[in-house]
Amino acid sequence: MSRRPPPERRAYRWFVPLETRWMDMDIYGHVNNVVYYSYFDTAIAHYLMREGGLDPWHSPVVGFAVDTGCRFHRALVFPDRLEAGLVVAHLGTSSCRYEVGIFRAGEESAAADGHFVHVFVDRGSRRPVPIPDPLRAALSRLLPAKAEG
Repeated sequence: MSRRPPPERRAYRWFVPLETRWMDMDIYGHVNNVVYYSYFDTAIAHYLMREGGLDPWHSPVVGFAVDTGCRFHRALVFPDRLEAGLVVAHLGTSSCRYEVGIFRAGEESAAADGHFVHVFVDRGSRRPVPIPDPLRAALSRLLPAKAEG
């Protein structure tokens, strides 16, 4: 079975520092697999709040996670310093697919990578709605750079 190699830093458009925590470790001495999804969620929340103006407590439109996945390449441990990289692989009317890379600080290839899909919904009705303009503008900045011809 062939396996894609870990993505490199250059595949991502934005980075945020993260740190492992003692509680992230499992009995096998490395960061537990479910914790990576928390890293994904945290990185995306930082971006949406800092760059898109999302107020998760009051914004009338919020993102619901509807699909996630992760591939593991190398174990991470406490007290590793990490960086999460983001790129938007697809930007639809009401949904967005992020690709996320988790890197040990300073390393060029990801220790783990995955995807995370948000559907943006009206907070009250919980029904899909178009992505608000400020969020769409922020998410557009994470689309891959166009290849120069």
